Amino acid sequence: MSEKLYLVAYDITSDKRLAKVRKLIYSYALGGQKSALEVPLDKKSLKELVEKLKPLIHNNDKVNIIQVEEDALLFGRADMIEYDKGVIIV
Repeated sequence: MSEKLYLVAYDITSDKRLAKVRKLIYSYALGGQKSALEVPLDKKSLKELVEKLKPLIHNNDKVNIIQVEEDALLFGRADMIEYDKGVIIV
């Protein structure tokens, strides 16, 4: 399956649920800034992430999962992260 890069941004109102959401999303992420992370996902992983997020999200919370286009506009020090499947970036 082909992976696509997504930007996952979240705003969770409960500190307890925030910790769970952060841990879950960081387990898929390449990197990012605080509550906006770059996450490579194939269709199966995307569905899995969404299903795991559903029970953690309440009405006042917000999670956006946005597919990054290949021709993303990058400014300043921003750069596309190159990765090889199976490589762990720390």
